[in-house]
Amino acid sequence: MKFDETSPDWFKDAIFYELPVKAFLDSTNDGIGDFEGLLQKLDYLEDLGIDCIWLLPFYQSPHKDDGYDISDFYKIHTSYGSLRNFKRFLKAAHKKNIRVITDLVMNHTSDQHSWFKEACTSKNSEKRNYYTWSDTNEKYKDARIIFTDTETSNWAWEKNTQQYYWHRFFSHQPDLNYRNKKVQKEMFKIISFWLEMGLDGFRCDAVPYLFEDESTNCENLPETHELFKDIRKKIDNKFKNKILLAEANQAPINAIPYFGQGNEFHMAFNFPLMTRIFLALTKESNKPIIDILEETANIPTECQWGLFLRNHDELTLEMVTEEDRDYMYKEYAKHPKMRCNIGIRRRLAPLADGERETIELLNSLLFTLPGSPIIYYGDEIGMGDNIYLGDRNGVRTPMQWTNDRNAGFSRADYSELYSPVIADPIYGYQAINVEAQSRLPSSLLNWMKKMIKTRKKHKVFGRGSMEILKVKNIKCLCYIRKYLDEIALIINNLAKTTQVVEIDLTEYIGYKLIDMVSENELFQIHEGKKIYYFTIPQHGYYWFKLVLA
Repeated sequence: MKFDETSPDWFKDAIFYELPVKAFLDSTNDGIGDFEGLLQKLDYLEDLGIDCIWLLPFYQSPHKDDGYDISDFYKIHTSYGSLRNFKRFLKAAHKKNIRVITDLVMNHTSDQHSWFKEACTSKNSEKRNYYTWSDTNEKYKDARIIFTDTETSNWAWEKNTQQYYWHRFFSHQPDLNYRNKKVQKEMFKIISFWLEMGLDGFRCDAVPYLFEDESTNCENLPETHELFKDIRKKIDNKFKNKILLAEANQAPINAIPYFGQGNEFHMAFNFPLMTRIFLALTKESNKPIIDILEETANIPTECQWGLFLRNHDELTLEMVTEEDRDYMYKEYAKHPKMRCNIGIRRRLAPLADGERETIELLNSLLFTLPGSPIIYYGDEIGMGDNIYLGDRNGVRTPMQWTNDRNAGFSRADYSELYSPVIADPIYGYQAINVEAQSRLPSSLLNWMKKMIKTRKKHKVFGRGSMEILKVKNIKCLCYIRKYLDEIALIINNLAKTTQVVEIDLTEYIGYKLIDMVSENELFQIHEGKKIYYFTIPQHGYYWFKLVLA
């Protein structure tokens, strides 16, 4: 491996790329993507500028919840290949300086897991206490139901032993009982198995829900933080440069503690910021973003936010007011099928109404706000979604490589594909695909490559401080990023109309303003003129660097 072993904080400068193995490329023509197919597309990811691939669950599973219902943590789902295929892929990725992390689903197993099957044989089973049981479904009544579209209770009846078992997600996903030390030991064995193989870390799924306590909402309990600090300590003692990324879909006051004192998670998704970015665009106001940036600013210096615009789940609206939620539904989910649980199940391009300038602005925010960007597969070419597929499957369709059959994803018959490809007139693979965009210099794909390349030249974006500039025009979001001798000035227009913003640059008299992308020098900031006016087109953005003349 070529990785710099002296850089444990590599994740601060990394561009992450999220993908489901099944959706990327099918090498066996069975209609399902696999590790050999993914290996074949590593050149594409390297060319795009990706530093770390985040794989959605690829373990053995009945796939009632797209692989998040795991029946064996040590085996790979046969549709994706074998452990040998996985190792080949991992080795090839590392040769290209691309790291790989995957989902670690700690909260629950499938009801088809051998532990749960054994637990259901008898109340005296050795595995009984691997799960949480009760004679009544009245316990932990303050815990909310997460999947409100499908579940009416967090308890499900097990008829053989005549007791209820606890589940925070689907009823076919019984929660593990982490008060049982044997469960904790089993999970660390699983963690060690994959890290020893060379995996570079885990995105830990649904971390707030691992423990239950009466008279609480059963989220973010102190025992959860104690468990992850212990896991982190064991990983640091045994391995080098591995990371833990927390999926804690919580308000800032509850999300920030998952960093601990720099001794818990290395990274956590900034869910509150993601939602406010879309809210800011609908309101044409910088206030939603500024407010949440102030709430999420104070994290340990060793840690990092994971920034994203979209992912495999719905755009969650749990942490906004009812008024803002209604506003978001009205703007982004006019059709009822666009809604899922308490959120919106749509991809980035459709959320932006396919408008190129809006997609670019959203990515400008993704690349320049504090944190490491995480790109969802296909968003780099502006893929669409299919709201008529069940659950959240509409944003998990095959990658669109060419305008050939099945979008170049598979040579299988169309009816054999794990999911239909997007084929509508706007986002269909005939119009939106990698091959076409690779040939067109002005395409979204080539723009993404250019902006990723620009970002990677400047460590200020991954590591720099953040100063929000006070401007009179609330339709513009302006900020300074600083790291060592690097200074960046970023201006974003959140409005659908051209805006003028005035910025006081007195502090930077004697500096030159240089466009980061083109490297063209614009002007020098002179004494005697402290206010500078910038005209920005609708949903436009500027990336400037300030350099002493």
